[in-house]
Amino acid sequence: MIPEDLAQIDLRSMQLLVTVHDAGSFSAAAIQMDVSQSTVSYTIDRLRRAFGDPLFVRQGNHITETDKCRDLVSHAREVVNRMLAIAVPAEFDPATAEGVMTLSCNHHERFLLMPAFIEAMRRLAPNVVVNILESAVNGKQQLKENIADIVLGPVRILGEGYFRRHIFSDHYSCVMDPCNPLAEGEMTLERFRDATHVAVTHNGQWQALYFSALRERDIVLKPQLTLPSHDSLELMIAGTDLVATIPNRLATTYAGRLTVRRFPIQIPIEIDMYWTERTHRSGLHRWGRQLLADVARSEAPEQTARS
Repeated sequence: MIPEDLAQIDLRSMQLLVTVHDAGSFSAAAIQMDVSQSTVSYTIDRLRRAFGDPLFVRQGNHITETDKCRDLVSHAREVVNRMLAIAVPAEFDPATAEGVMTLSCNHHERFLLMPAFIEAMRRLAPNVVVNILESAVNGKQQLKENIADIVLGPVRILGEGYFRRHIFSDHYSCVMDPCNPLAEGEMTLERFRDATHVAVTHNGQWQALYFSALRERDIVLKPQLTLPSHDSLELMIAGTDLVATIPNRLATTYAGRLTVRRFPIQIPIEIDMYWTERTHRSGLHRWGRQLLADVARSEAPEQTARS
C-alpha cells in the first residue's frame, strides 16, 4: 500500500521540485511557475515528509540539493516529460493547429535556415507561434529545463532522454578584406598561422573546432579581436588586416564584399538537431522537426544527408 504522504504527490508537485532544482531558489521557482513563494515552501515541505529527506539545504545565500533530491529530480523530470508527451494529441493538422515551438540556435544556423523555415511555417502553419533563442553554449541546459524544444548546432548533446537528427554538414573558410595581402594566392597553413585573427566566442564561453585542430599541429592562435556572434563580422573585418575563420556556407554570403579562401585544414562541421522525450511524440514538434530537415535539405542539398 502506498503511504498517505506519498500518495498525495501529484504531477505539479514534481514539476515544482524540478523547477526549484533548476532555478536554484524558492523565489525564482515561484516566479517561473507563477505561484506564491509560500506555495513553493508548502509543496517542498510535503515532498520532504513524503520522501523522508530535507531535499534542499541552505549553504550561505544558496540552497544545495541533497543526494536523494538529485536522484529524485532526475526521475521526476522524466515522469513530467513523459506525461506531457502523452497529453499532446499525436494527430496534427498544420493548417489549423495552434501551439508554440521554441528553437535554440546561433547565428550560423539562424542565418542559413531560419528565413526559409519561418516562411514555410507562416505559409503552412499560420497559427503556430515560433520562438527563436540564442543557444550560445547553453543548448543542453535549455533542453533540460524545457526552455527550448529544439536545439540546432554543431554540438554533441549526450545522455539518456535526448534525440538527435543530422541536418547538414559544413567546413571552414577564411574571410578577409579584399585589400588584405592574404587575399592573393592560396591560404597555406603557414600564411594562416601568421595572420591577424578575429574569433567568435559566444560571449567568451566557446571556442571553434578549428582551434583544437591547430593545437594538434602546435599552432596556438591568439586572436586580436573576439566577437560574441557572427552578426557584425563583416563590418569589423572591412578595411582591416583581420582574418576570420567561419563556416563556409556563411562565408559564401560575404563573397563580392569580402574575399573567401578555403581554410588550410579540412575539418567537418556537423549541424545536428536535438530534442527530448517531452516533445518526441508531439504532433506539432514531429511535423516541425521534419519541416526543418526538409528546409535544410533544400537550402544545402549537396551536403545534407543522413537523418
